[in-house]
Amino acid sequence: MAAITSTTSTDLAVDRTRLAHDRTLMAWVRTSASLISFGFTIYKFFQYMREQGQAIADRAFGPPQFALFLITIGLISLLLATIQHRHEVRVMRAHYAHVPYSLATVVGGLVAILGVVTFVAVFFGK
Repeated sequence: MAAITSTTSTDLAVDRTRLAHDRTLMAWVRTSASLISFGFTIYKFFQYMREQGQAIADRAFGPPQFALFLITIGLISLLLATIQHRHEVRVMRAHYAHVPYSLATVVGGLVAILGVVTFVAVFFGK
C-alpha cells in the first residue's frame, strides 16, 4: 500500500472544502429557486382568480406586491450567496492554485436570469 503524503492529504482536504462550498451555494440556489417560483405561483393564482371574476380586495400590499417581494428576496439571497462563494473560492485559489472553477456558480447565474425574467414578468403584469 502506498503511503499518503501530506501533499495528497492537503489536495484531498482542499477538494472536500471546495465541494462543501459548492454544496452550500447549491442549497442557496435551491432556496432561491423556491422563493422565485413560489412568488410567481402566487401572482399567477391571483391573476387567475381575477380573470374568473372573483373579487380580490385592492390593498397597498396585495398579491402582486407580495409576489415581487418573494422574488426579490430570492434574487438577493442568490446574489449574496454567489458573492460569498466566489470570495471563498478566490481565497482558496490564492493558497492552492489547483482549485477548479465551480459549475455551481454557472447554475446560480442561470437561476438568477430566471429570477430576473420572472421579476420583470410580474412587475409588468404579463
